[in-house]
Amino acid sequence: MTYTFLQHYWWFIVSLLGALLVFLMFVQGANSMIRSLGWTDEGRRLVINSTGRKWEFTFTTLVTFGGAFFASFPLFYSTSFGGAYWLWMIILFTFVLQAVSYEFQNKLGNLLGPRTFQFFLVLNGLVGPLLLGGAVATFFEGSNFIVEKGNIIDAAALTPIISRWANASHGLDALLNPWVLVFGLAVVFLARTLGTLYVMNNVADEDIRSRGSVRLVGTAVPFVLLFVAYLVHLLLKDGYAYTADGTIVVEPMKYLHNLLDMPLVAAVLLVGVVLVLWGIARNTFQNKNDGIWHAGVGTVLTVLCLLLTAGWNHTAFYPSTADLQSSLTIENASSSYFTLNTMFYVSLLIPFVLAYIVYCWRKIDARKLTREEIKSDHAY
Repeated sequence: MTYTFLQHYWWFIVSLLGALLVFLMFVQGANSMIRSLGWTDEGRRLVINSTGRKWEFTFTTLVTFGGAFFASFPLFYSTSFGGAYWLWMIILFTFVLQAVSYEFQNKLGNLLGPRTFQFFLVLNGLVGPLLLGGAVATFFEGSNFIVEKGNIIDAAALTPIISRWANASHGLDALLNPWVLVFGLAVVFLARTLGTLYVMNNVADEDIRSRGSVRLVGTAVPFVLLFVAYLVHLLLKDGYAYTADGTIVVEPMKYLHNLLDMPLVAAVLLVGVVLVLWGIARNTFQNKNDGIWHAGVGTVLTVLCLLLTAGWNHTAFYPSTADLQSSLTIENASSSYFTLNTMFYVSLLIPFVLAYIVYCWRKIDARKLTREEIKSDHAY
């Protein structure tokens, strides 16, 4: 295995984890619609208990995604997670609020009341996907950072810091880019769409399913409009390529060229988009409740291909708007050959982990959630 192969392999693994994370954010999407899907107190508890069975999968995938990035592309980890720390700290804080809210909203002695913790769930459901979507958008739109690798061996440097943010906003400045907001909002409405599809499939309650069929249109239409707008923008915008000697250059319509140069990725992207639309259509026009599986697979395939387009084919996956030559690529930001090679063999265990997750998922969802079940002692 060559060093180049391992770099591309680990970008694929990281992209796959990111795609799974976006799908699993149906938990956040459903939580953002607690009051619209569950009109009564009992209805809201049905929605919360439906997502409460799955929130650990989302949180674990988020942590694994960060860990995989740290191990395979440490310079990105130190640049983004270290420089844009306000962005990531807000994301993590809302996820912590989510975990606490599930466990304490109906505990005896809860002085804040269940509605306070339900508000925290809604907050996580809106802010989490928005900021995570914005963070992904910076792979295409760029971020305001500077990399100075010479600091690590420069005795005159006050601190041996390789990368630093070029302003005091530490990541929040990305939200000033309207296209970052467009992509972030597209992820929010995608999460709400997937959340509605999941609850309609998981909860055996006609009132919630009838409400979900109406709410689905209100979430799917904005998602499609925002996603199409960003996709057109992405295919027509300038991208960031690198030459054989590592020099970063601006290339017109780089991401369109990537899809043309990688027809398999383009084909899978198209299949993913069709599956998402088909899943929405099944629930909307055919009165089915299984659209979550079509849309879920489609989401994973679509996000996977978008991330592959951001890093493969000699593309800078994390462009710098402060210093073009500081932009990160899978070559200049990766770990050593020894590290990537060792982790490759560890990654062979991933199929077994996925099989265990599927097994646990099927056991948890063996029966549809009913109003009688939320009256048990183990309900949220």
